Amino acid sequence: MLKIHGANVSPFVRKVRVYLAEKNIPYELIPVNPFAAGPEYRKLSPLGKIPAMQDGDVTLADSSVICAYLERKNPQPALFPTDLAEYGKALWFEEYGDGGVSTLTVGIFRQRVVQPLFFKQPTDEAVVQKTIETDVPPIFDYLESQLSDNVTALVGGKFSIGDIGVATQFVNLRHAKFTVDASRWPKLAKYIANVHSRPSFKAVIDEEEAMFKPK
Repeated sequence: MLKIHGANVSPFVRKVRVYLAEKNIPYELIPVNPFAAGPEYRKLSPLGKIPAMQDGDVTLADSSVICAYLERKNPQPALFPTDLAEYGKALWFEEYGDGGVSTLTVGIFRQRVVQPLFFKQPTDEAVVQKTIETDVPPIFDYLESQLSDNVTALVGGKFSIGDIGVATQFVNLRHAKFTVDASRWPKLAKYIANVHSRPSFKAVIDEEEAMFKPK
């Protein structure tokens, strides 16, 4: 069986898990603490990052690489558009999630959740507020501008890897009690709600939220 190594609250591990759920591909999730990954894990992921994948003799690291590989192996249902322009746009939005929206995850989720929960360090609310005031508006403005009135997908009206790459980051913001202001970004707020209600996303969100409930 396909093996995915990583932590289930990572937006990048979640990206692969949602992709696999959309494809109905069975897999085993093997927990890895990215802050304490040892030399054995680096044999799978030379940069020490999560996720890593084992598919028989094939070992890959990086969520984008893993999804691209699996798309070639399991082309249906397609999560990468066949139209060339739409294919390029889907890859762009995937990267915008990985390298753009992820900065908000670092500034908000890491401070409000990772620091106190995993490192027993206090949240630096100054970092959180700076992220909210300075970094959130241009990122949310851009995404709002890219959404049509049919706010179910970013590219070609069909759910794709671009949507997974963007929406996975918003799950971490949700865990940090930060949501899209619907009065300022109505299309984006509706879009995120729609994507997160998909069974592939809802299953992992429910699983993760259970982790944060007091025991």
